[in-house]
Amino acid sequence: MITDVEIRKTKPGDRVIRLVDERGLSLEIRPTGRKVWKLRIWKNGKESKKTLGEYPGVSLMRARQIRDEIKSSSTSPTDTTFAKLAHEWLDVRMRPTKAPRYIETLVYKIDTLLIPHIGDKIVRSLTAPELLQVIRKIEARGTIETARRTRQMCGQILRYGVATGRCDRDVAADLKGALQPVKTTHMATIIDPARIGQLMRDIDTGLVGQIKYALLFQAYTFARPGELRKAEWIEFDGATWKIPAEKMKMKRVHWVPLSRQTVEVLNKLKEISGKSRYLFPSIRSTVKPMSDATVLAALRRLGYTQEEMTGHGFRSMFSTIANEHGWPPDVIERQLAHVQKNQVRA
Repeated sequence: MITDVEIRKTKPGDRVIRLVDERGLSLEIRPTGRKVWKLRIWKNGKESKKTLGEYPGVSLMRARQIRDEIKSSSTSPTDTTFAKLAHEWLDVRMRPTKAPRYIETLVYKIDTLLIPHIGDKIVRSLTAPELLQVIRKIEARGTIETARRTRQMCGQILRYGVATGRCDRDVAADLKGALQPVKTTHMATIIDPARIGQLMRDIDTGLVGQIKYALLFQAYTFARPGELRKAEWIEFDGATWKIPAEKMKMKRVHWVPLSRQTVEVLNKLKEISGKSRYLFPSIRSTVKPMSDATVLAALRRLGYTQEEMTGHGFRSMFSTIANEHGWPPDVIERQLAHVQKNQVRA
């Protein structure tokens, strides 16, 4: 089945058209009218092309036979185990662009959750039931979301295997309807205006110093916890906070207009951490941001349980109150740095 059509210009007025199937076999139609069979071969992440002959001298059936013979002879068990393919995918596709912490998560899933069960399996012969059995083991631990994400990662690995000629198809796609549904859980928050007022008074009177200003800053800007604790003084210009793309979940620069109250918090915070790189540095080292558990610990000290309020809950609080007061939904979503899936609407 043809999956792609490539058009390449050779010189003014001339072009080569290439019809490509899902296993790398292509028919190259040249300006002279010649039709040449080519096979795209991948080895260790590098691509090359091999000429199989001209059409119609070499028929479609024969070209496919030659393709299968070449792929069979050039593939060895050590080249196509799931473990080898997964680690190659990590090195070629993930490490160059992803954050170290994200890579650590992927390595854990591959080395701990998958390789002990299917690491020695030749990916071309891996079946959907075999992969499902492994994912079921993850589900059995109660980590349903991890199971779902691991299946998605397996799909990425296997599609890389298809593209590089090591397997025929992504069998992980067959598991979509077989996994347990993920139960949506919302971050605990407070939305009653009277209780919000009490929370703000508790923060103002029950906390002191940097942690007090951290909670006030989060309440006023409703930034994600990670964006808050990694905020740097260099990102602020007057009443505007420009969060760099690399710090954002969607990898896009985000602008946060600062209210008068927020600017007041910054001015007071400057006296405490103004000489540090971060607004909220760690108490152990001024060159590192505070721990992601600091805000949660402060809320617990104020008497708010995990089921009542979290650091992320300030975002839900803002969204609920802003919607109730009639603010345009697009404005609210933009200020929360939520990206529209509908590109026209975005």
